[in-house]
Amino acid sequence: MAILELWHIGVPVTELRPGMTYADGMKLWLNNPDETDHKFEYLRFEAGGPFPEEMQFTIHVAYKVTEIDKHVAEADRVVFGPVDGAAPGDRMAFVWKDGVLIEYYQPA
Repeated sequence: MAILELWHIGVPVTELRPGMTYADGMKLWLNNPDETDHKFEYLRFEAGGPFPEEMQFTIHVAYKVTEIDKHVAEADRVVFGPVDGAAPGDRMAFVWKDGVLIEYYQPA
């Protein structure tokens, strides 16, 4: 069975917020959502990054999953990925499902 675990809510912002760090390869500023009251991951995208424009302006819900390919196959539309995640063996994808932008993240 494919398991979903709420990971964070991704919130695009235009201004840097306290605690944000820069991910050079992604051209993206972000914070650790575990350090916020509501598990918000603030994202400030820079020009020239790999992420599609719709991700840069849309709030998303992120889930850790055990079977990313199953969730991606059931999506209404794939926006980005699946691609390698932050750590070796991790995979991530962004999809539209039931009118919501969702990030699926499968740890190694």
